[in-house]
Amino acid sequence: MSREIDEGLERAERTKPIPQSTAARMRFLLKGAKGSTKQLAQDLGVSQRTVQRWLKGQGTPKPAAAKAIEQKVRAGWQPRVKQRVRRGAEKNGFMLHIQATFGYSAAGGSTDDPRPRMITQKMPGEVAQRLYEARDAGAGQDEQERILAEGLREYYFKDTGRRGRGLDVELNDVAWMDMEL
Repeated sequence: MSREIDEGLERAERTKPIPQSTAARMRFLLKGAKGSTKQLAQDLGVSQRTVQRWLKGQGTPKPAAAKAIEQKVRAGWQPRVKQRVRRGAEKNGFMLHIQATFGYSAAGGSTDDPRPRMITQKMPGEVAQRLYEARDAGAGQDEQERILAEGLREYYFKDTGRRGRGLDVELNDVAWMDMEL
């Protein structure tokens, strides 16, 4: 499931959904381009007339252009809110809701068969910090899953060292995931 963790972080950071219509998204982007349809057209790689039509709600962008518009809107949407939420998560942690298949390796006499689980766990700020740093560095889904698996191993399965000595946990298949920051 590609980008599940990135999307979970983005969903948790948003307080208000991004504009849904092309015209509303274009108006938002136009503010960032200081009201210049010419500048916005250059940023999107389309003609100035096309930007003007989209602003009026006439016509729809091709899928590639629609994706570029959405990415630009997401990047600029409520940056101060995102920063405040991120600082809070890195300080206070976050609540993780996940349904996934976990693989285990542990001491002899125990099973290492992968098992599906649904887990709700308060994760500390250090895990949030590691996830944000990995995302900022361009880490892929596998690296982010490894960070979450390590966090779950320590705080859910091993209960910060009170049980599960020698247990190693691997996050195999994420069915769904959500985060509350």
